[in-house]
Amino acid sequence: MVWAITHHDTLQELLADPRVGKNPQLWTTFREGRLPRGWPLINFVTVPGMITADGEDHRRLRGLVTQAFTPRRVADLRPTVEARTVALLDRIAGLDGAFDLREHFAYPLPMQVIGELLGLPPKQQDELHELSDTLVSSSATPEAAVAAQQSLFALLASVVAAKRAEPGDDLTTDLIAARADDDRLGEPELVGTLLLMLVAGHETTLNLITNAVRALLAHPEQLRLVLDGTVPWSAVVEETLRYDSPVGQFPLRYAAEDLPVGEVVIRRGEALLASYAAAGRDGAHYPDADRFDLTRQPNRHLSFGHGPHFCLGSGLARLEAETALRFLFERFPGLALADGPEPEPIASFVSNSVRTLRVTV
Repeated sequence: MVWAITHHDTLQELLADPRVGKNPQLWTTFREGRLPRGWPLINFVTVPGMITADGEDHRRLRGLVTQAFTPRRVADLRPTVEARTVALLDRIAGLDGAFDLREHFAYPLPMQVIGELLGLPPKQQDELHELSDTLVSSSATPEAAVAAQQSLFALLASVVAAKRAEPGDDLTTDLIAARADDDRLGEPELVGTLLLMLVAGHETTLNLITNAVRALLAHPEQLRLVLDGTVPWSAVVEETLRYDSPVGQFPLRYAAEDLPVGEVVIRRGEALLASYAAAGRDGAHYPDADRFDLTRQPNRHLSFGHGPHFCLGSGLARLEAETALRFLFERFPGLALADGPEPEPIASFVSNSVRTLRVTV
């Protein structure tokens, strides 16, 4: 049994409830070995690290990671983000006719930034993206899911080994060196942390930029508000996070004891699915929830999570998205959706966006 939590207030409450955990041993289906081999979401359930830890174990891991991934480090990335953005826009200026904004802009920017941050070899970044796409896909075959998992772990383990041999000025080196007293991240925890940061550090921002551009071009009256300075670019990012969350659903959490929720009881050992996209459109919490409204106040959302597992990378995602959108529309104020059929949604249970976004400048 898996319960989808779609209402904003209920989700917010359960994300912070100490009776709801992330350790898969709490899940009866997992503990009894009833998950099929190659289940596409297995890595979200079993990867070692913060994403599957609770309580003191989670605080330990998060503390070690935050030693390396500090707000100052994110702030220092601004010149890199801006330079990468300008270079990509220069390339776009040389394209003829309609092009896929997702492929040529929304994807390479966060991939290049997280790749540089983690010290990933540039020649492997496209391969890492393709493998992470398979991990979040709902249409991958069991064989493809297992192969992607094995390849990703092998590639990231090789990155850790290389940084141990030759430390660099990057986050992976700092994660290796992070310690609290005599404690430090073990090898599986290091690889699991890199996997989490790789996927969360580019897949979600890729979707956020794509979804924001799509929403702005579909709502020209809202675009005018930001172009004339009525609202800041940060308002575009926050409203997109609510209106079209880059993460549709994020698996999984588990009831450590029976939980009364409204008129039902989630039994101990059952799983919960955080449905962020649905929570952002909850009409009981947001007036006129289906309207894309950059003037919405207040505009608190759950797209970065809530409680002890709140996303560590939220500051970087906001920096990248605000920079990308501002520079894009300043450079190409005539940006428009290209003629053609409606874009197809990504075939993913986790990732929420479209496969392509054809535009003209």
